[in-house]
Amino acid sequence: MLLHNRISDPSFHRSATAPCEYVVGFQASIRMLVVALAFVFAYSSAQAREYGRYDPKRIFIESESPSGTRHSIDFQYLDQILDDLSTHAKSYPPVFDSNQDRQRAIRNIAMLSGMLDIMVNDPAPSQEILLRAGYLNAMGHNLDIPGSAQRAVSCYEKLLAMAPDHPLGNCRYGIFLAGSNFGRLALPYLKKAHSLGVVDADYTLGLVCLELGDKQSALEYLQSYRKANPGALNVDFLINAIRNGTLHY
Repeated sequence: MLLHNRISDPSFHRSATAPCEYVVGFQASIRMLVVALAFVFAYSSAQAREYGRYDPKRIFIESESPSGTRHSIDFQYLDQILDDLSTHAKSYPPVFDSNQDRQRAIRNIAMLSGMLDIMVNDPAPSQEILLRAGYLNAMGHNLDIPGSAQRAVSCYEKLLAMAPDHPLGNCRYGIFLAGSNFGRLALPYLKKAHSLGVVDADYTLGLVCLELGDKQSALEYLQSYRKANPGALNVDFLINAIRNGTLHY
């Protein structure tokens, strides 16, 4: 399923479909509601946390061996950057304390993406690199970095061509597609992630099913997510709103 020719289409835009906080108490389009309230709750959870200061060049490690200089990736440092970025930009709209933080994140993503491109385009790329590069560029797409959507699609599709049953790869690609207004295309990836035990996929599955008019499946997936995340009060509100008919797509 190649999406490269469709990504430049105006229909390829973001909506918030990754797990985040929601309050539901009125009738509204789910997409309008999700985007608006995702911002409110993302702001409340992210505003107290400054985006860190990183040196992307540090992800490359050089070491000497009898055969010469060897190059490797510091996955621990790369994951530290990705974890911080995800606090602010894994969903749309991204939330930062300041424009300076946002611009620093954009610069970091652009630099990291360019550095990882070398390994992504290798004839035999690492699954670990593809997974992280896909996630990085998905967040770049949320920050309106040109070319990020195409890179994310390329990374995820290469990864899943190599490992069709990759649990997190299916989950992240499904969330990316759903958040980019491709709910129907996201379903098989999210369902596979669900079948492989990735509970985080259930939240997005619930929203996609609701968008497609399948309220029963939406409730089942949201209840599954709530069972694994009992403190997620936002899911309780969403489930009750669907049951009470106060939330409509």
